[in-house]
Amino acid sequence: MNNYETLYVLKPTLTDEEAAANIAKIEEILVREGAEILATNKMGMRKLAYPVEKNERGLYTIVYFKAEGTVINELERNLKFNEEVIKYLTVRYTKQKEVTQFEKLVTAANVVKEEPKEEVAPVTEEAPATEAPATETVATTEA
Repeated sequence: MNNYETLYVLKPTLTDEEAAANIAKIEEILVREGAEILATNKMGMRKLAYPVEKNERGLYTIVYFKAEGTVINELERNLKFNEEVIKYLTVRYTKQKEVTQFEKLVTAANVVKEEPKEEVAPVTEEAPATEAPATETVATTEA
């Protein structure tokens, strides 16, 4: 099995629910074809380098996975026919140096995904002191 990274850009007009449904649909295609999804990094809305289909911005998502080479044809066929996807790119990592970097990317994506949100305790404000700060007057004399 090879290591792959697929970056795709969704239209910026999608609601959060529609974007989540498209991401789930793409992940479901990978699982159905026998790929092992290692991580998904939802990068959010970003400005495109140049307008694509009259869109200046796009919703970026990266999926890191392990799969056979035949899975890529099916994935890219589905990405091509999905009207909500405006761009996509798949990269295969083969060399040992590339695989090491791939593993770092997967770890970083999982850390971002699994990072727990801290609960913020309510802050109680104390009444500010009413005393005015003492000002120091220094007299200088010239000789």
